Formats: sequence, C-alpha cells, structure tokens
Amino acid sequence: MANILELKKIATDVRIGILDAVYNAKSGHPGGALSSADLLTCLYFSELNVDPAHPEDENRDRFVLSKGHSCPGYYAVLAEKGYFNKSELTSFRHTGGLLQGHPDMKTIKGVDMSAGSLGQGFSVACGMALGAKLDGKIYRTYCILGDGESQEGQVWEAITFAAHYKLDNLCLIIDNNGLQIDGKVKDVMNIMPYSTKLKSFGWHVINIDGHNYDEILKAFEEAKTVKGKPTAIVAKTVKGKGVSFMENQAGWHGKAPNKEQYDCAIAELEEYKKSLGGK
Repeated sequence: MANILELKKIATDVRIGILDAVYNAKSGHPGGALSSADLLTCLYFSELNVDPAHPEDENRDRFVLSKGHSCPGYYAVLAEKGYFNKSELTSFRHTGGLLQGHPDMKTIKGVDMSAGSLGQGFSVACGMALGAKLDGKIYRTYCILGDGESQEGQVWEAITFAAHYKLDNLCLIIDNNGLQIDGKVKDVMNIMPYSTKLKSFGWHVINIDGHNYDEILKAFEEAKTVKGKPTAIVAKTVKGKGVSFMENQAGWHGKAPNKEQYDCAIAELEEYKKSLGGK
C-alpha cells in the first residue's frame, strides 16, 4: 500500500499519461480524466484488492468507470499499475490501438466492464455487487460516476435498486467537478444536492474533497464499515485538476491540447513532481 507522498507522485504520472494520450490522439476528454486522477490513484494503489498478474481472479474487487469517456485517466492508472505497457498510451484512439475512446473489457486487461453510454456502467456495477451477494463472495465493487452523468434517469433507478437490495458491498464515487460539455451542471440540469437525495434513497453518504488524500482514504475505510446499505462518496473535485489553464474550464471537457499547450501542461506537472521529490 502506497503512502500519501507516493500516491501524489503516482497521480502526477497519471496526469502526465492522460495528456500524453489525449495529445497524441488529437482528441479525447482530459478535463474529467484529470479531475478523477487522485480518486483512481487511491483506488488502485491503496484500496482495491487487484493483481495485474491475475486480472481475472474471481475474488478480486471490481471497478467500473461509468463515465467511460474519461478513460484516459483509467488507462493511465492501469498502465502505472502494470496491466499493460505505458507506451500504449500514445496510441490512444488510434486505429488498431489497444486503447480506444471508451473502455473495452474484451480487449484491455484489467477492465471489468465496457462503458460509454452514460448511466449504464453504474447499473452494471450494481449487478456485480448483487452477484457477489448471491454467490457468497466477499469482493467489493467500486464505481466512479460523473456528475453530468447523474442527470440520466437510469442512474436513479440504479440508486433505488442498490438501496433496495442493501448492497453494502458497493461503493459509488461521484466525481463532482460541477462541469459538463455544455457548461455548469447546475445550469444544464441541476441535480444537487447529492447528499439529501442519496440519503432519502437509503444510502450512506460521505462528502469529501476529491483531491485530499487523507479524506479519500478515510472515506474508503468508512465505506467498508457500513452494513445494510450502499455507500456513496461525493467527491468535490476540480475539472482539469493539475493543469492551471484547464482547471474549472468546461471547454476542456472534450478537447485535446495543441503542442504549445501540451508542453506547458507537462512542464507544470513535471515541476510539481519535482517538488514532491520525484525523479
């Protein structure tokens, strides 16, 4: 299990991997990938019971990236974890490449569920959690959901389902960065407040700063103690986190940086990594 300093270094490499992928593809979704990088890093390097050497172990924890378009972050974390070579990131979205615009469980080692149609990944995560209950398995299921994605009606059906079946082996993480492709979530279709709604549906809710490692790790520990109901971690994040000119800018939801922007972003991240004592 990595300590917080190590997690910060890994997350910085993940952010560099996100930019490498999107820049070389000349397309993709950097904003939401960057906002969820700390959450994904804590999951894969501190929380999840997974092993790249045994990616199909039936007792492994499951993870679903429901907001599949933010997969550059998912891919970068899987590469850092050792599921495939980091060089694959530069072939993101290329014809014949391993890593396409949405996660594909049939071709990418470590991906438990294909995702892309918003809301559906979370529904499958609920099914995984129920399946574990029915089979008497102890693995846990984790899912990252986008806040724009939460406008889908299917999400709220799944929230009802999870509470009804008392899926205390399910942990939902909402990447609450407040922005989507058309602007602010509250202006497009306001689904706030999360806590009140989720609690009324029968969920245990934990509110955290999604870039504070102490809060992230404590939330995961708390979630494992909850019995009889599912847990939702509402993580307040910053879209584009880690790259100053991308932060809190809806325009970076689905746009690749040009060469000058890419170089500037990488320089920022390398400088931050250096401040952590990274090589």
